[in-house]
Amino acid sequence: MYLSEIVIENFRQFGKTDPAFTLSFKPGVTAIVGENDSGKTAVIDAIRYALLTRDTDHVRVQPDDFHIDSRETPASEIVIRCKLSGLSSDDKGAFAEHLTYEGGEVSLYVYWRARNLSMSDSGRRFADVSVRSGKDGSGPSIELQARQLLAAAYLKPLRDAEREMAPGNRSRLSQVLLRFPGINSGQSFAPDVVIDSKAASELSLSGLAEYFQHLVNGHQGVKGAQSAINELYLSELALGGENLHGRVAYADGGSDKARLRQILERLQLDLLAGPDGDSKGRYGLGSNNLLYMACELLLLGKESEGLPLLLIEEPEAHLQPQRQLRLMEFLETAAKASIPGSRSVQVVLTTHSPNLASKIPLSNLILLQGQKAFAMAEGQTMLEKGDYRFLERFLDSTKANLFFARGLIVVEGDAEAIVIPALGRMLGCDLTTHGVSILNVGGTGLRRYARIFQRRNPSEVQPSIPIACLADMDVMPDCAPLVLELVQGESDPQWNNPRRRWRVKRDLATKDRTVAQGLELRRAKLRDGDAGPVKTFVSDKWTLEYDLAFAGLAKEVYVAASLAKNDEPLNENRKSREDVIANAEREYRILSERYSEDLELLCAHIYRLFKVDQVSKAVAAQYLVEVIESEAERDLGYKNTLKTRLPGYIIAAIAYASRKGEDLSGEVENV
Repeated sequence: MYLSEIVIENFRQFGKTDPAFTLSFKPGVTAIVGENDSGKTAVIDAIRYALLTRDTDHVRVQPDDFHIDSRETPASEIVIRCKLSGLSSDDKGAFAEHLTYEGGEVSLYVYWRARNLSMSDSGRRFADVSVRSGKDGSGPSIELQARQLLAAAYLKPLRDAEREMAPGNRSRLSQVLLRFPGINSGQSFAPDVVIDSKAASELSLSGLAEYFQHLVNGHQGVKGAQSAINELYLSELALGGENLHGRVAYADGGSDKARLRQILERLQLDLLAGPDGDSKGRYGLGSNNLLYMACELLLLGKESEGLPLLLIEEPEAHLQPQRQLRLMEFLETAAKASIPGSRSVQVVLTTHSPNLASKIPLSNLILLQGQKAFAMAEGQTMLEKGDYRFLERFLDSTKANLFFARGLIVVEGDAEAIVIPALGRMLGCDLTTHGVSILNVGGTGLRRYARIFQRRNPSEVQPSIPIACLADMDVMPDCAPLVLELVQGESDPQWNNPRRRWRVKRDLATKDRTVAQGLELRRAKLRDGDAGPVKTFVSDKWTLEYDLAFAGLAKEVYVAASLAKNDEPLNENRKSREDVIANAEREYRILSERYSEDLELLCAHIYRLFKVDQVSKAVAAQYLVEVIESEAERDLGYKNTLKTRLPGYIIAAIAYASRKGEDLSGEVENV
């Protein structure tokens, strides 16, 4: 049996919508991701309210649980409906009167409703809670004893694992061990049987408690104290004819279960430095959290009845990245019943960790955004089967931050990843402030990553996270092949080689279309697939470096490329930065005077540094940011004119991802 669906109405962030807020789950591990305040905790609490949890915390409906609409009016009732699927024969027997039969499927619906009642005379607001079965709550009430079979194990965020595993009245460890199969196996105690060490080892825990009680009651010290009380004190206080007599004895625990609980509440679970058990290690919150999770999974996996559901909020709490990855591997193992002697366990977790998000299969992720749920499972997104395979290989922790961003700019290389955030700051649009992440796909899979946020059903509500994809036009000006030494002249046969891997503007012209029409057709092809929140911004001319130079930063790009070309001697102090910059500025003046009438030719010669001289684009991008920022500090007017000297597609992409719109893009078309 597993939780397959939850429907929530009028609970905290989630109002009453059509269709209602619905989350579907699969067996195994499901991770709920999203930015802060998206409703992750509300989903976990809704499951807790409807199904109960195994801890001792009492769930009480609070006034704040009732959704407040735009008119500041609280909802009159909350409805939470959980659907449980995959019922075994034992499950069906235990809930026979509550089952729902639909289309050959047997399910158990838990219909939890809380009505918002008026405040009492004491000033205390209260709610009327009912729990019934049936898809619409028309089935019989589900009594507390039956609901306890559905109770989930719950690990709260920022949990104090050491306290949870400490001894004490109704300790969590005692609750776990009390339900562990075989915990009280062994012989009962019989007072008339001689107990040696072998017989003592064969006693059950409750038998040991009785044996201990027997030993304490017969101890000479206890008997001596009892005699002293009776003979020295009570006999002197008695009236004539009274026979006052006291008895000192170990308090009887009552039933076997009560005796067992008393013993278990004295146990504690600690981490040791090693398997020898001799030395207690010094462990922090993270390691103790792992111990706590292992304890909960022990109970869920070993039980033969009930709902094997573990709810974890922020399992990454207090864990270093490597331990986070190890934890996810272990949770997946537990979910698949790969632990000997254990049944499969369903895990539903919330996380803010890109590390964990990258480790969980994409199809097991659910994105919460704008009080709506977007499952990443196959058939729900525009991703194809091959895309899922691709993303399993390349969706690392760096790229997984896309699930927690308020906006995304997807780029093809390191240079864009370095330059774009800096340009955003210079334009007064800090991407970090606006919650925008840069996703560097390393030249491949740009469209595949974007399709994560496109829904298969066009009528379905789409995520509202703006995703700007930056794509190079990758069409050279006609003069570039000669400058880049790709050809030796116009008669070079390479021009007519059908297998050459570069193209120029004139290649796009045919008898039916002009170069301009060919460029527009290519731009439209690169934008093919844009839908929902995904929009592609194509470079105006060729590549990032060329376009930056062409738009107005030719000198800055040339200086940055020259610095990158001399990066090693600069780092080793064999050259001075000032000398390299001065020499680059002289060279640029010569180039700009020579090609003053042909901007394409000038920019092609600047780009030659990257293609012919093999200057690193990433290193040059880092220097370019420094050059621009240095110019802005030196000249206060430089920053004000920068916007007019940047490619329009970059400004438009930053404006779209940050939701700045016309405030930033100005005269640039807000695509």
